[in-house]
Amino acid sequence: MHRMFLSNALCLATVVVVTQALAVDVPEVSLPALMEEYVADHRDVANTCDLPGSGFRLERLTTLNTRWLARLKTLSFRDLAPSSKVDYLLLRNDLESGLSDLVREQREWTELETVLAFRTGLYALEQARLNNEPLDSQAAALRVSELIKQVRTLRERVATGLKTNTAIVASNATSPSPTNSPLTLSAPLARRAASFTDSLHAILNKWFAFYDGSRPDFAWWLKKPHEDAGKALDDYAKFLREEVAGLKGKEDDPIVGQPLGEAALAEAIRHEFIGYDARALLAIGQRELAWCEREMKSASRDMGFGDDWKAALEKVKRDFVSPGEQAALVNALAREAITFVRSRNLVTLPPLCEETWCLSMMSPETMRTIPYAAYNGQTMMVAYARDGMDHDDKLMTMRGNNRHFTRSVTPHELIPGHHLQRFQAARHNRYRTPFGTPFYVEGWALYWERRLWDLGWAKTPEDRMGMLFWRMTRAARVEVSLKFHLGEMAPAKIVDFLVERVGHERMGATGEARRLMDDGFSPLYQAAYMLGSLQFEALRGETVGRGLMTEQAFHDALLAENAIPLELIRADLLKLSLTPDTRPDWRFAGDPLHP
Repeated sequence: MHRMFLSNALCLATVVVVTQALAVDVPEVSLPALMEEYVADHRDVANTCDLPGSGFRLERLTTLNTRWLARLKTLSFRDLAPSSKVDYLLLRNDLESGLSDLVREQREWTELETVLAFRTGLYALEQARLNNEPLDSQAAALRVSELIKQVRTLRERVATGLKTNTAIVASNATSPSPTNSPLTLSAPLARRAASFTDSLHAILNKWFAFYDGSRPDFAWWLKKPHEDAGKALDDYAKFLREEVAGLKGKEDDPIVGQPLGEAALAEAIRHEFIGYDARALLAIGQRELAWCEREMKSASRDMGFGDDWKAALEKVKRDFVSPGEQAALVNALAREAITFVRSRNLVTLPPLCEETWCLSMMSPETMRTIPYAAYNGQTMMVAYARDGMDHDDKLMTMRGNNRHFTRSVTPHELIPGHHLQRFQAARHNRYRTPFGTPFYVEGWALYWERRLWDLGWAKTPEDRMGMLFWRMTRAARVEVSLKFHLGEMAPAKIVDFLVERVGHERMGATGEARRLMDDGFSPLYQAAYMLGSLQFEALRGETVGRGLMTEQAFHDALLAENAIPLELIRADLLKLSLTPDTRPDWRFAGDPLHP
C-alpha cells in the first residue's frame, strides 16, 4: 500500500512536470499578434493580386479568408482572456464580412462584364508580368491594339444605346448581347464603369512603365499603341461619366447612386455588429427626429417665434461672421470646449493632444460633397464661402456655417470629438484600427454633442437651435440612408426631405445626398452618427449610471478600446459571457417597433 501510494505520487509528479514543460513549450496565443499577421497577409495578397474583379484576385482573397477562418477556429476560445475573446469575435466578424464583400464584388463585376470586356486582354498582359513570364513585344503590341478597337467599339455601342434606348441592358450577364448591338446603362452603372475604366488605365500605365526603357524593342512596338490606348480609355471613361451618368462636375449634376436592396443592407448591418434589422433602425431614427422637432419648437418659443421653428432657424442662419473671420470663430470655440470639458473632469485631455490640432479652409470643390466642417488627420477643415463662388452659393455656405451651427460642429470635430479620438487611437490597441467602424468613429463625436447639450454647452436659445439642427440632421440621415437603400426614397427626394423637414440650405442638402451616394463611404456611414451615439449613451447608463465607474474613467476606457463595434466594447467593460458564435443582440435603444 505504501508502494502504491508512492507509485501514484510519482505518476502525479510526472504529470505535473510534463504539464509544466508543455506550458513552457506551447506559448499562449496572442490575438493582437494574430490580427496583425492577418492584416499583413491580406495587404500582401491584395497588393500582388491588384487586378480588380479578376478571378485570380477573388480566388486568392477568398482562399486567404477561408484559411484564416479555419485557423481561428482551432483556437481554444474558452482559454482566451476576456479582451482576447473580444478580439477573436472582431477578427471572425471581419473575415466573414470579407467573404461576403468578395461575393458582392464578383456580382458587381459581372454586371459590368460587357461594358468592360477589354479588361480581359489587359489582365492577361499584367498577369504575365506578375508571373515573370517572357514578353513578346510584337504580340503585346497586337493585344494592346485589339484593346483600342474593343474600347472604341464599346463606346459606339453605348452611344447608340443612349440615343435609341432600345438595347439589351449591359448588366444582363446571363444573356450576352451581340458584339455590335447597342448597349444601355443606368446612371449608377455608368458611374461605376467610368471609375473602373480609370483603374484599368492605371494598370495599363503600370504595365508599360515596367518594361519601358529596359527593353530595346519594347518602345518601338508599344509606344504608339500605349498612347492610343490611354486616350481611348480616357475618352471612354469621360463619355460614361459625363454623357451617360450626367456627371460633369457642375452644381446641377444629377445625384447618382445605387440602392443596396434589403438583403445586402441586412448583410451590412450584421457586418457592423448591430443587433437590429433595417426596419427597427429606421424606427429609431424617426423617434429621434420627432424628439428634435419637439425641442426645436421649445427653443423657437424661447426666441419669440412660437412653434414656427423654421422661422426661428432662419434667424439663426443669418447670424454668420464676416468674410475672413470663420477660422477665428472656430479657434475660439475650440479653446472654450477644451476648458469646458477639462473643468468638469469628463475625460483625460493629454496636453500634447490640446496642442497638435490645426485648421484649414475647404475648397469649393470639396464643399460640393462636404458643405460643412470635417476632420482629416490632425486638421479641422473649415467650410466658408470663397471669393470665386456664385453669390447665391456664397450666402448658402455662410448660412449653413453660421455661429450657432459652428458652436456644435467645433467640439464634434476637435476636442472632445474626432481629434481626441484620433490622438488616443494612435496610442492604444493600434492593432484594432483596421477593424474599426463608423458607429464608433462618428458615434463618438455625436455622443459628445449630446453630452454637451445635457451639460449646458448651449448658452442661448439660438445655440440650442444650432445644436438641434445637427442632431436632427443625424436623425434624418438614418431615415434617408435606410430608405434609399431599401429602394423607398430617390436621391431628389432626399434633398427635398432635408430641406423641408430639417431646414437645410439646398446646396447643403445636395451635398449631403451626394455624400450618401459616394462609393468611398460604407452604405451605413451616414446612419452611424446617430445610432452610434445612442450606443455610447446606453453604455454610459449601464456603467456610470450604475456606479461601476466615474464618467472620466468610462470615457478613457472607451478611447483605450479603439474604434471597434460598441457591442464588443460593452462585453469587455461589463465582463459579459461570450462564445465563439456570439452574434449581435444588444437592444441599446429598446424596442422601437413596440414602444
